[in-house]
Amino acid sequence: MGVHNIMDQARKIFEAIKKINSDAEFIIRDASIEGIEWHNGTTPISKADIETKITELPTLEEETTQTETDKSSGKQKLKDLGLTDAEIKALTGA
Repeated sequence: MGVHNIMDQARKIFEAIKKINSDAEFIIRDASIEGIEWHNGTTPISKADIETKITELPTLEEETTQTETDKSSGKQKLKDLGLTDAEIKALTGA
């Protein structure tokens, strides 16, 4: 498994846990569900629950596409309000 895949898997595990319990305190070792260490009295979440939540999360590609769509939509709304491209860039940095 490449470094990018390991980081993506760890990110998915992290996001899934936080969606289930936003107060959870834990460490993920080896980018695996089996490597989770629960801390400070956090009730462990089952592997099955974490795996289910992971399947419900948007993929990185979906998130990137949505972000680009939101940027484009936001810029158009600012233009519709009468702002120039220079003003929009000054406000948003893009």
